[in-house]
Amino acid sequence: MEESSLNSLQIMHGRKLFNRVFAAIYAFAIIALFYHHALTLTLSIPSIFMLISDFILALMWFTSQSFFMNPITRQEFPENLEKLVNKKDFPAIDIFICTADPFKEPPLTTVNTALSVLAYDYPMEKISVYVSDDGGSKLILFALMEAAKFARNWLPYCRENKIEQRCPEEYFRRNHTTTSQFQIIENLYEDMKMRIENVVERGEVLEEYITDPQQREAFNKWTKGFTPNDHPAIIQVLLESDKDKDIKGYSIPNLIYVSREKSTTSLHHFKAGALNALLRVSEAMTNAPLLLTLDCDMYSNDPQTPHRVLCYFCDPSIKCKLAYVQFPQRYHGLNEDDIYGGDNVRTFRISPAGLDGLGGPDNCGTGCFFNRRALFGSPSSVTSVGHSEDSHIRDMAISSVSIVELACHVASCNYEYNTDWGTKTGIRYGTLVEDIYTGYMMHCEGWDSIFCNTERPAFLGEVPINLNDVLSQVKRWSFGHLEVLSCKYSPLTFGTKALGILRANCYIHYVLWPIWCIPVTLYACIPQLSLLNNISIFPKVFDPWFFLYVFLFFGAYVHDFVQFILFKGTIKRYWNDQRMWYVKALSPFLFSSIECLTKKLGITTKGFNVTNKIAGQDERKMYDQSVFTFEIPSPMFVPLAMVSIINMIAFLRGIMAIILRMESLDEFFIQLFVAGFAVVNCLPIYEAMLLRSDHGRMPKRIVISSAVLAGVLCVAFSLIVN
Repeated sequence: MEESSLNSLQIMHGRKLFNRVFAAIYAFAIIALFYHHALTLTLSIPSIFMLISDFILALMWFTSQSFFMNPITRQEFPENLEKLVNKKDFPAIDIFICTADPFKEPPLTTVNTALSVLAYDYPMEKISVYVSDDGGSKLILFALMEAAKFARNWLPYCRENKIEQRCPEEYFRRNHTTTSQFQIIENLYEDMKMRIENVVERGEVLEEYITDPQQREAFNKWTKGFTPNDHPAIIQVLLESDKDKDIKGYSIPNLIYVSREKSTTSLHHFKAGALNALLRVSEAMTNAPLLLTLDCDMYSNDPQTPHRVLCYFCDPSIKCKLAYVQFPQRYHGLNEDDIYGGDNVRTFRISPAGLDGLGGPDNCGTGCFFNRRALFGSPSSVTSVGHSEDSHIRDMAISSVSIVELACHVASCNYEYNTDWGTKTGIRYGTLVEDIYTGYMMHCEGWDSIFCNTERPAFLGEVPINLNDVLSQVKRWSFGHLEVLSCKYSPLTFGTKALGILRANCYIHYVLWPIWCIPVTLYACIPQLSLLNNISIFPKVFDPWFFLYVFLFFGAYVHDFVQFILFKGTIKRYWNDQRMWYVKALSPFLFSSIECLTKKLGITTKGFNVTNKIAGQDERKMYDQSVFTFEIPSPMFVPLAMVSIINMIAFLRGIMAIILRMESLDEFFIQLFVAGFAVVNCLPIYEAMLLRSDHGRMPKRIVISSAVLAGVLCVAFSLIVN
């Protein structure tokens, strides 16, 4: 079935019938499983733990089914847009790019992201790019000054040559021609790149690079005592569309550097506080009705993206309740097999497509176009606030003293005290996943959203390419999900009332994400430890209940595999993705759950850490060769190594016992299969522990401590059950 308007098409998938039929059959099988548990339940440790595991697995399966009840796909027709809206009436767009640490997030990456959106195929005077530097680094400001100079050449070059890839780094990496125009623009880029990298390497802005008195005055704001956590608000207009022109004499978008005020005495250092400061600063300076939020490493990959977004924001049938249009997070630089599951197909494509059919996807933080009004209340309340469609018009220049002073005032660290900012207005505080929480609260207030998954990715970003960074990032996300679960507006309680059970189930599944650690950890240990102690805990092969377990296992995996392939995954990537799910459940999900519990007990808290975006040559080489790296002695590797050791011992012991006819394969087949499945998933871990000699191998102290703990667990389990 299809629903269409002049500028977009909504396709209802026929596979939703298959999903619903499968869900009904699988639900019946789960009921049968618990009936079997009721018949065989004993007070033994293995029996109780398996019941707990299966209950949580059933809960997670139930909440996940909402994503498959009404999946939809959308298609836009930007060529029809001007039939609805005259180009001169296109709404202005304020673009927010966020960075925090020039040594973990290279300034050159931020520059490329900024240049890629400055070059959008959109009226230049209606684009304003705000770069939030939450670390207050003069290195970022210098890099943006260089970007402003280069933009005067880059933008007309893109426009005249109809270039599709407008991120300079990617464009020059992929293209090599001998035309004079290309050589000139490439040389300009390389010169800019050299100056930026020299400054970053030295950690100081070189005097010979500052020739403009206004630029020199800007750097005078970095006075003695200036630190990343204690400094005044700094706002610098680097390009102004009313005054600045490109080399062809055409208008150029606004480019503004923003660093909100910070103080060691202020408690308002939330990560989301940088976005809220940008929201207020942009309201004071340009006040565009549409906002785009981007991470500093998420460059634009399609210059037509704003036109695609307008296909929805200009649709009279949906625009009055449309809060945001979310694009999926897509990445460049992934190795062929995506060994760390960095593409996150389930999280960033399958689940949002399912939520889109229920009222709209969750907010992913980056690659999201917001309706500014949606950040100030419900659809009914903001209509009377006075945010008009032409509210971006300003009588004064954005670089005027009074405007800059007002912008600095609203960027002060005390501005939000005793206000609704972060609670009812702007990006919401209280969790490390403020993006999901903000989108969730918008939906609870009555707003809808749209998932725009285009054939050509609208944005491309970078992913961590070593295992420790991957696990640390997942741990941060998991901890944030648990914070949402336990907050005042938890999806379990408030969300169910506000959204209805089907839509709320999706958010419940998100916030329960970390509790995967319980069933996965138990299934990774209990059947294997029981096998070591000759305890059978599953039906025999010729028992009719055996086929129930076979269906539940293969049914879940086949359904998941089909969904993955439908979203253009590959068999190798699926295998690695499911292995990383296993790894995440055993490590970051477990650690985040423990950390959240200790925080509730007042023992410890954890703040936001920036993910490292800089990779060494050896790291990149191993990643490109699909080799896991364990070089950092992280405690998050310990449970992975422990489980791999226990499963290998159990599997080998089971095989030997069957060969020597000490035990029956019929009786222990499922336990042997589970151990073998874990062993196959753990092959990179065994290789890192025993076979490798490169610097990416697992540190010896991690191997030794894991082996000792695995031995202790085996002995303790044996003493308890015997």
